Amino acid sequence: MPDTSKSTIPAPLPPGPAEPIALDIDLQSQQAIHRLIGEYGDIFRVRIPGRDNDTYVVTNPDGIKQILVSNHTNYIKGRGFERVKMLLGNGIIVSDGDFWRRQRTMIQPAFSRKNIHQMCAMMETVTQQLIPRWQQKADSGEAIDITTEMSEFALEVILRALFAEDYDTLLKQRGENPFAFLTDDPSRNLAVAMKFRQLAPLIQSLITRRRDNNERHHDLLDALMRATDKAGKHMTDKELIDEVMTMIIAGHETSAGTLNWVWYELSRHPQAEQAVYDEAAAYVRDDRIDIDDVVKLNYTKQVINEALRLYPPVWLFTRKALQDDTVAGFHVPAGTDIFLSPFFTQRDPQLWEEPEAFKPERFRDDGRALKHKYAFLPFSAGSRRCIGEYFSYIEMQTHLAILMTRFKLQAVPDQQVELEPGINLRTRHSIFMTLARR
Repeated sequence: MPDTSKSTIPAPLPPGPAEPIALDIDLQSQQAIHRLIGEYGDIFRVRIPGRDNDTYVVTNPDGIKQILVSNHTNYIKGRGFERVKMLLGNGIIVSDGDFWRRQRTMIQPAFSRKNIHQMCAMMETVTQQLIPRWQQKADSGEAIDITTEMSEFALEVILRALFAEDYDTLLKQRGENPFAFLTDDPSRNLAVAMKFRQLAPLIQSLITRRRDNNERHHDLLDALMRATDKAGKHMTDKELIDEVMTMIIAGHETSAGTLNWVWYELSRHPQAEQAVYDEAAAYVRDDRIDIDDVVKLNYTKQVINEALRLYPPVWLFTRKALQDDTVAGFHVPAGTDIFLSPFFTQRDPQLWEEPEAFKPERFRDDGRALKHKYAFLPFSAGSRRCIGEYFSYIEMQTHLAILMTRFKLQAVPDQQVELEPGINLRTRHSIFMTLARR
């Protein structure tokens, strides 16, 4: 009889529907994935019309670990990032291979905890600017559009982090924020991509002026301009512009969307809101909070994490297998496109008790009680985990602490709050809230 003890029979292919199914990043695709998970489980394959190979949808945390961590060198970004490339060029979010490693190594020091802590005062100032207008709204009883408010807040924070005092210079020279259309038009279609890329000469002019005058600034652009690779080379101007544009979009979207959901969910959960207020009141004095106290806002961070769990800003992203692999017991042929979805992993009833409920205490003790390390990945995981994650947490904790001690927010009743999946997960319509002074 043949010896089968060392059989090389490949693992089976995952289950999936026989008929082709169109999947993208829209609501219909999200609904289809939800249905298919119910039918086939947390890893399945589909044939998307127009593609030569199968696409796997993986929400299994062991599979996620294999793809993003254990065998991450076998996976590149995949075709889903092509449309993002129109917007961001070849920045750190979309680049791959040796070029990505070079860029990541050069950018990482700019996002050190020390540097981010030094930006806390700026985040505090941008937050304080909201107080007078919110007081007027509270006194008049007029509702605020919290979705737009958070978008404008987060955009100003990332622009000031990048450009420091040059941001004020731009406002004076142009009479308006040249990036403001990003809050006015939340779509990320070709027209918006072209409009955004037209700002490249503006960023180029800042780079050129700073270099010609040998200017020093305490901001992210300065850190990027001075960064060098192993060969002692700086980024080219094109590389700098792509990374700056990447930071504007990524830094804006994550915090804006998450704060939008945090305010909404706190208004629906009075006990959680009171706990955030009590925590903030222990540290905030005269609308100020020291960075040493921001990092102590543990319950506030739990609330942020629960919002990120329910509403991950990037609800779906892609990878492509370079070589054959085995993922969660299933064979993955080379060339397979893969969809990973934090949205569905983070709402999986096998991984989370009452997955649809807003329960910040899940993340007590930094989430040590989670059933699986890779059940929570709003900032991705592994070597490509979001470089600005800590920046975003400090920004959101600072913002919430200061405003919580000033205002109580309540969602306007009877408004429809619906999800709108796209490149980012947003609300279909703005959320309106009323304010009361504390």
